[in-house]
Amino acid sequence: MDVLSSRVLLRPSDPARSRAFYGDVLGLAVYREFGPPEHPGVVFFLGNGLLELSGRSDEVPRGLALWVQVRDVAAEHARCAAAGTAVLRPPQLEPWGLVEMWIEDPDGVRIVLVEVPPDHPLRRDLR
Repeated sequence: MDVLSSRVLLRPSDPARSRAFYGDVLGLAVYREFGPPEHPGVVFFLGNGLLELSGRSDEVPRGLALWVQVRDVAAEHARCAAAGTAVLRPPQLEPWGLVEMWIEDPDGVRIVLVEVPPDHPLRRDLR
C-alpha cells in the first residue's frame, strides 16, 4: 500500500454544532470546505493529519478517540473550560511521562489533549 494522504471522517449528529466546536472552540484551522452551502463539509488541519466533518448521522460515533498533541495542556484546559467544553479529566502527569487531559466533542467523541514534557524520550531521537 502506497498511502499518499489520510484523514479521520466524522459524521456528527448536528453538523453545525460540531463545526462550531472544532472550528471556534478548539480553534482548528480549515484545510478545505466543500459541498452545498446548506450542508457544507469541512476538513480541518489536525497537526500532521486531517479531520473531516461531513454528512450527518442519527447515531453518535462509538469507539473513536482523537489524540491531539498541544504545546501547553494547562493553557488549553483554561481555554476549553472557559468555552464550556466538557472536561472529562483535567491535566495530569501520566505514569508514561505525558501530561494528558480528556475532553469530549458535542457527540461525546473523546479527545485526549497531550503535552510532551521537555525531558520526555519522545523529544529525543535515541537511535
